[in-house]
Amino acid sequence: MHPALAHTAHRPWPIPTTPWTWRQSWCDLLFAHWPIDAALLRPLVPKELTVQEFDGTSWVGVVPFRMEGVMRRPLPDLPWISAFPELNLRIYVEHQEQPGVWFLSLDASNPLAVWGARTWFHLPYWRAKIDIQQQGERFDYHSQRLDGTRAALDVEFGPTGPVSLAQPGSLDHWLTERYCLYAQSPRGQLYRAEVHHPPWPLQPAKAYFTHNTLNIGHFPPLAGPPTTLHFARRVEVVVWNPERVT
Repeated sequence: MHPALAHTAHRPWPIPTTPWTWRQSWCDLLFAHWPIDAALLRPLVPKELTVQEFDGTSWVGVVPFRMEGVMRRPLPDLPWISAFPELNLRIYVEHQEQPGVWFLSLDASNPLAVWGARTWFHLPYWRAKIDIQQQGERFDYHSQRLDGTRAALDVEFGPTGPVSLAQPGSLDHWLTERYCLYAQSPRGQLYRAEVHHPPWPLQPAKAYFTHNTLNIGHFPPLAGPPTTLHFARRVEVVVWNPERVT
């Protein structure tokens, strides 16, 4: 059994009955979130999806991290292909009472991963030059998209306290404990991909953003520092193939 499946009781709905198809590990991850008016996000998602709100506002997340062990079942990890840095810009949506993540963009340094995720998962991945320097508990993260736009991120971050699990019903839990993603094919069909991992081992965090233009073309610049910050050292993840929902 994959380590990700050692804990399943925390899921909001049952594990899929079909076999999972991909495995990966998410490492040294920062969750940085800003409140945002749902009306600004409504044009950015398919009409079938509901833009979710918590206590009267929607939220946008910037999530820099590293991927390890990325591979299709049952193949072994491969050098260069299975490990690379990634950067997500995400919001929170719902379809048929299943809350999930809608990615406005995903940046990665691995061109094969970018091609595969665009082809098989219909996700808006982009190639980027990403550099991560670690000094103790501090991470200096720099990303510049390679498509000619000004989409880039420079942030220094790290944990500031012990690990804890988010309490159900809290904002921390609502932002992080998500077990599916939604994506739209070039033909306009909506897909959902199930994911599973143990509960997030969250730590309080600090972060200093010196440059953040990820939201170019989406909504006005994010004002001020993030409202919430969390760090997570590592979670083991399994992913199922996307299934069409419309």
